[in-house]
Amino acid sequence: RIEVDPDLDPVVLPTEVLNEIFAHAREADPEECCGLITGGYDARYRRVVRCRHDMTRWHERDPETYPRDGTQGFYMNEQDYLRVDEEASARGERVTCVYHSHVECGAYFSEMDQDFALQELFPFPGADHLVIAVIGGKVADQVLFRREPGADRFGGLRGHGGGTHAGDGERDDLAGVHHPAG
Repeated sequence: RIEVDPDLDPVVLPTEVLNEIFAHAREADPEECCGLITGGYDARYRRVVRCRHDMTRWHERDPETYPRDGTQGFYMNEQDYLRVDEEASARGERVTCVYHSHVECGAYFSEMDQDFALQELFPFPGADHLVIAVIGGKVADQVLFRREPGADRFGGLRGHGGGTHAGDGERDDLAGVHHPAG
């Protein structure tokens, strides 16, 4: 499990992006939510797209293969993420972040989250991962996880709202993160 690395500077995400994701996380409670953020060179985190969460459906169909329901994990609808990727590409954007919530626990990158993000067929290998903690029906925390350049590990960066854009688009190293002033 990966937590926030206090040695890394925080990432600033647009307030409207975080507000949309927070609303999605609260509305999905007691289940996790999931979705994608798209952006481009000028704004890494521009557009939030909610995706259907199919974990409970898969669990109900086959609890042996899918022992977790939507309160303990997420399974993003394949049609949704393929559509989002196609639409983003048509606008000259790309999927820059996968987001999901954790319910009644902290915002960390679990072993399951890491396995998902590192699998060979993962459709967005350069995307960040934003985890939102919802505790008692309220957003308690958010952490952005970014793959370390040239490695199969992630670093956890504190994420917070501010400004109208974050990041410079294509740079995936930590220098590409828009840092708050001061």
